[in-house]
Amino acid sequence: MKNIITLVIFTAIFVLSSNIPLEKHKFKVKKIVIDAGHGGKDPGCLGKTCKEAEITLKVALELGKQINEQLPDVQVIYTRKENKFIELHDRAGIANKNNADFFISIHCNAVASGTLRGSETYVMGTHKTESNLEVAKRENAVVLQEENYLEKYDGFDPESPMAYILLANQQNAFVGNSLKFAEKAEKYMHERTGLKTRGVKQAGFLVLWKTTMPSALIEIGFLSHPEEEKFLNKTENQQQIAKGIFQAFKEYKENIESMN
Repeated sequence: MKNIITLVIFTAIFVLSSNIPLEKHKFKVKKIVIDAGHGGKDPGCLGKTCKEAEITLKVALELGKQINEQLPDVQVIYTRKENKFIELHDRAGIANKNNADFFISIHCNAVASGTLRGSETYVMGTHKTESNLEVAKRENAVVLQEENYLEKYDGFDPESPMAYILLANQQNAFVGNSLKFAEKAEKYMHERTGLKTRGVKQAGFLVLWKTTMPSALIEIGFLSHPEEEKFLNKTENQQQIAKGIFQAFKEYKENIESMN
């Protein structure tokens, strides 16, 4: 009799609990880390009148301001808010430590010829062309200014093409979502500013390597192109570039959250 009563009780509990609606867990994009490339003793690319580190900081702060104003549910975290040198592994570390949902690194481009212009957005991956590799080499060369960089980056040699292939193969869990954002970033920066879009590309960037979330590195234009340098150095154009990136992030956030 006791066994029957026990069975009835457990059956009743199961039936009642199965009718209790469970709240579905919804993933929210609620934290973003914005990284202004270079800074401090590392000025980045040099134009005739400005430095990459100065331009990237202005665009990063403007982007964060727009997110704070228009997406109050998103926490904005900066890797730097002043002219300060931050090692590459620390930039990813800030994102990981804060459990960020997205990481954006903002940069300016440069080439020796001075004829190329336009924006291009990178995600972590294997470079398909020598030009992609050269961009990654230039951005990664900053580790040579860090102490014990071979130890910090597992023996990574920023001058070795093979090192980039090995690097890219170690981080591919978030490539799909990173590409979705990157495509939107190129689209909306072009629509907002008229900047030529050089497309979405892949290469091995140390600053993206150890991030544990979707991430992208945006080259907003070429300081080596005289006209584009003037364009990038104007406040109103920096604001429009930031608006393009913001629109891409907003749409990315909406798309990800609508999939729940």
